[in-house]
Amino acid sequence: MARKLTAIDLFSGAGGFSLAAHNVGIDVLAAIEFDQNAAETYQKNLVERLGAPTQVFAQDITKVDIDSIMRYQGIKTGHLDILLGGPPCQGFSSHRIKDSGKNDPRNALLIRYFDFVELFKPKVFLVENVPGLLWPRHEKYLNDFLNLSKKHDYKVITGAPLILNARDYGVPQNRRRAFIFAVRNDIIENDIEWPPKPTHYKLGSSQWLTSSSVFEKPNDSTLNKFKRRLEEKFGYSKEESDKTMISLEWGESIDSKDPCNLNMVHTAALTQVFENTPLLGGRDESGRELNCHKDYKGHKDVYGRIFPHQPSNTITTGCNNPSKGRFVHPWLPHGITLRHAARLQTFPDDYIFTGGSMAMAKQIGNAVPIKLGEALLSEITKLLATS
Repeated sequence: MARKLTAIDLFSGAGGFSLAAHNVGIDVLAAIEFDQNAAETYQKNLVERLGAPTQVFAQDITKVDIDSIMRYQGIKTGHLDILLGGPPCQGFSSHRIKDSGKNDPRNALLIRYFDFVELFKPKVFLVENVPGLLWPRHEKYLNDFLNLSKKHDYKVITGAPLILNARDYGVPQNRRRAFIFAVRNDIIENDIEWPPKPTHYKLGSSQWLTSSSVFEKPNDSTLNKFKRRLEEKFGYSKEESDKTMISLEWGESIDSKDPCNLNMVHTAALTQVFENTPLLGGRDESGRELNCHKDYKGHKDVYGRIFPHQPSNTITTGCNNPSKGRFVHPWLPHGITLRHAARLQTFPDDYIFTGGSMAMAKQIGNAVPIKLGEALLSEITKLLATS
């Protein structure tokens, strides 16, 4: 029987990367997460329910004693297979303007990640972050990290962070993220094929999954309205709209007892705004114009309905709040539920998040989509099997 690969998950959040690792047969030995709600979600789902052999450290990663983890887990330098992690990305976020965020102390956590690389000397490491990591204002942090990789005998595959879109790997969401994948120089001498080949495409037999796949199928009247709106808003012909709606995959109804079956409770006035927003509509079609929108044409997705015929927009930490993006239910007069958001991140319905609704939304939005994680880690397991 082949030895199971081992991993450690830094900045693990609610466990998206770790759940993907579990699903492809990797044992995550330790996980570190400062957010107490996220750490509890990880513990309850992965450790208690799924039996993962993970020691969860709910503490500040800058205060973690790395040597103690190695002793407790019996891990010798050079023996760990995979080091995972997504350092907090707020400092690198595109929502920050000009040079805002370039001195954010959270950016230094990208370098703290390398303290673990240096002591564990894993065979490979994989870092996830937002595309803003590549922006010029963060060049110092990124260059320091890449230089440390080279200094300690790691080859960063592709030579720099690579932008991947989750929709290309079976996630019903348009989500671009930067990944740094590095291999220890003594592990694999041959050229490595990276990233994994996409499994889903805009055209072809395996098309992108659409956001419809996380929502229950609406009634025929609503489906017919969607067809007409495709013609009105996107210029589809009648034949094209018929074909599009027939081709959509729909999801199962959410269990009424699911603790994540929660949507934001809106004021009567805002509920009426959503009642007035047509299918596939946005804030500019709702009949309401806020003063802050009169002379500003950006952020058009806020208060918009999710398009069921396309992968959704990026699920963020404000995914249950329509004021934060295109997070209004495709046809109902309220924001999407936390379970819908989790499904768009490809979490299974039995994965239960802890804390209040804002805490759960934060955990969901910060997670690595499970299907994307599985695609990446499956490819890594193949690479290590040949080493």
